Amino acid sequence: MAMARATSGLQYPERFYAAASYAGFDGDANSTFKALTSKFSKESAAILYGLYQQATVGPCDIQEPNSWKVVEHTKWKSWSGLGNMSSTEAMRLFVKILEEEDPSWYSRASNFVAEPVMDVQMNHNSTVEPVVVNGNSFETKTIPTENGNLTETQDKDVVLEGLGSVTVYDQWVAPPISGQRPKARYEHGVAVVQDKMYIYGGNHNGRYLNDIHVLDLRSWAWSKIEAKTGAEALESSSPVTFSPCAGHSLIPWENKLLSIAGHTKDPTETIQVKAFDLQSSTWSTLKTYGKAPASRGGQSVTLFGTSLVIFGGEDAKRTLLNDLHILDLETMTWDEIDAVGVSPSPRSDHTAAVHAERYLLIFGGGSHATCFNDLHVLDLQAMEWSRPTQQGEIPTPRAGHAGVTVGENWFIVGGGDNKSGVSETVVLNMSTLVWSVVTTVQGRVPVASEGLGVVVSSYNGEDILVSFGGYNGRYNNEVNVLKPSHKSTLQSKMIETPVPDSVSAVHNATNPTRDVESEFDAGQEGKIREIVMDNAESEPVKSKGEPSNIHLLATLKAEKEELESSLSKEKIHSLQLKQELSEAEIRNTELYKELQSVRGQLAAEQSRCFKLEVDVAELRQKLQTMEALQKELELLQRQKAASEQAALNAKQRQGSGGVWGWLAGAPPGQKADA
Repeated sequence: MAMARATSGLQYPERFYAAASYAGFDGDANSTFKALTSKFSKESAAILYGLYQQATVGPCDIQEPNSWKVVEHTKWKSWSGLGNMSSTEAMRLFVKILEEEDPSWYSRASNFVAEPVMDVQMNHNSTVEPVVVNGNSFETKTIPTENGNLTETQDKDVVLEGLGSVTVYDQWVAPPISGQRPKARYEHGVAVVQDKMYIYGGNHNGRYLNDIHVLDLRSWAWSKIEAKTGAEALESSSPVTFSPCAGHSLIPWENKLLSIAGHTKDPTETIQVKAFDLQSSTWSTLKTYGKAPASRGGQSVTLFGTSLVIFGGEDAKRTLLNDLHILDLETMTWDEIDAVGVSPSPRSDHTAAVHAERYLLIFGGGSHATCFNDLHVLDLQAMEWSRPTQQGEIPTPRAGHAGVTVGENWFIVGGGDNKSGVSETVVLNMSTLVWSVVTTVQGRVPVASEGLGVVVSSYNGEDILVSFGGYNGRYNNEVNVLKPSHKSTLQSKMIETPVPDSVSAVHNATNPTRDVESEFDAGQEGKIREIVMDNAESEPVKSKGEPSNIHLLATLKAEKEELESSLSKEKIHSLQLKQELSEAEIRNTELYKELQSVRGQLAAEQSRCFKLEVDVAELRQKLQTMEALQKELELLQRQKAASEQAALNAKQRQGSGGVWGWLAGAPPGQKADA
C-alpha cells in the first residue's frame, strides 16, 4: 500500500467563508444575488442568501417589503424563515446546501488558506497525483481513455473505501479491477444478483457472443462462468445448445437469470425465453404458452410484479416494432396488449422503467434514420398510453442508452444520436417528470457509448451505478462507477405538484407577479423543511435558535397530520372513483354485448336485404321477358285475326256462283257455297 497526502479540510468558520466566496458573496449580499441566481437555481439561491445573512448579520429584523417586489420579498422570506437560528448552525447549513448543489466546490474554491495535511493510505492501483492551486493542496485521479486521459478533480472530504480511489458524488470513476476482463462488447445483457454483476452475450466486431462473466462488486474481481446446457429440475424445461446473441434483455428472477429475445445468426420465429440457473450454471429454454411475440432485438423488457412487459424492438427483417406484450412468469403465458391512446412510434434501443408499481415509462430510442427524446407513459392498470409534458433540462435525442432507477429517480446513461456518443448522464424524477443533468464527461469515454450496460447496486450503504462496455468508435470492456447524490431528489422536492394546464394558464393570466412569487415560495418552503429535518437528526447544537426549531418542528408535524388527513381523503376518493370506474366498465361491457347483438341483427338484415335485391332483379328480368312475350302474342293475334278475316272473305266470294264466280276467278269444277 502506498502512502499519499490528503487535506484534512478547513474548519469553521474558515470553511464557511471559503464556501461563501466560491458561491459569489463578496461582503455585499444584495449586489451578488443576481449573480447567485445565475449560478444556482432560484430556490437554492434564495436559501443560500438567507443562510448567509443569518450567519453574518443575525436574525432578520427588517420590515417585510411589498409583495409586488418579488425578488426583495423572496430574499426577506428566506432570511426571516430561519427565525433565531444560530450563526454557527447557519454556516454549517450554508456549506451543506452548497455541497448538495455543487459536490466538487471544495476542490475548485480559490480562496483557501494554508491547511494542515495528514497521511492516508491509497491503493496502488490508483493513479493519484497531488496538485497545488493557489497554495492549496488537493488531488486528481486519472482514468485512462482512448483519446488520452480523463482527469477528475476530487474532493478529499468524501472517500469510498474499498474502491481504492477517492471519489465524489455524481462523478464517473474507474474502480481498481482485477481478474481477466471480458472481451470488449456492446448490446450485451447485464444484471445484478447479490452484489455480483453478470454479463452475458453481446456484439464484438459483428460477431455475437454467448459467454458469461461475473464481477464481484465487493472485491471488484472478474471471473468467467463455464455454462452448461441440460435438463433442470424445472417443469417444461429442455436441454438445448444456445446460440450467441446480442440486443437481448437479462432479468434477475428468483435464483435465475432470464434472457429474453435478442438478435441471433439464425433467428427463430418467436421470442425465446432462456433461463440460467445460478447454482448449477445451467442453461435451459422455458416453455411458454399463448401467442408468443415475433423474435426481435433492441426491445425493452421491464419486470412488473410477477410479469415482464415487452415493448418495441427490431425484428430479423429490420422492421421496427411498437407492439406491447406481457409474460406472466408464474404461468409462463404470453398476452398481447391492445392499449388505448396513442402508443410510441415504432423504435428500438430505447429504455423503459416502472414507477409506483403502476406506470411504464418509455424514453428515447431510434428508427433507421432518427433518434428520439420523447417520453411516453403507459398506465398498466387502465392500459392507456399518454405523452406527458417533460420539464427541466430535457435530454437530447438518443438511442442505445441505458437506464436504471434509484427510488423515484431514473438515471439515463450514454447512448448516441447517429453522430456521436452522448456525454451527459441525466436523471428524471418520475413523480414530477423533471429532468436534470447529473454529470458530463469529456472525450470518447466508455460512459458516452451506445449499447452499454448499467446496473444499480449498493456499497457501504449507498447506491452506486456501475457501467460496463459499449461502443463509441471502439468496443469497450471498461467498468465505471458513479455514486449519485441526493441533489436530484432535492430538486424534485423543491418543485410543487403540477397543476392542470387550464388552472395554471388562468392563474398566470390573472396574476403573473404572484405566480413568480409562489414559485420562489414553494421551493423555499421545501428547502427550509428539509433543513429543519436535517437539524432534528443531527447532533444538537445549543443555541438561541432551539425554541424556533422546536416551533418549526411542531408546525411541520401539524402540517404532516393535515397532509395525512388529506391523503386519507384522497384515498377514499380514489376508491370511490375506482368503484365508479368498475361500474362504468360493467356498463360498458353490457353495452358492448348489446352492440354486438345489434351488429348481429344488422348483419342478418343486410343478408336478407341482399337476397331480396337478388329476387327483385330476377323478377325484373322475368317481367321484361313477359313483356316481350306479350308483344309477340299480340302480333300473332293480329296476324291470326287478319288470316281469319282473309279466309272469311274468300268463302264469301266462293258462295256467289255462276258468271260472277267465274269472273271472280273461281277455278272450274268448284261451286260457291250456297
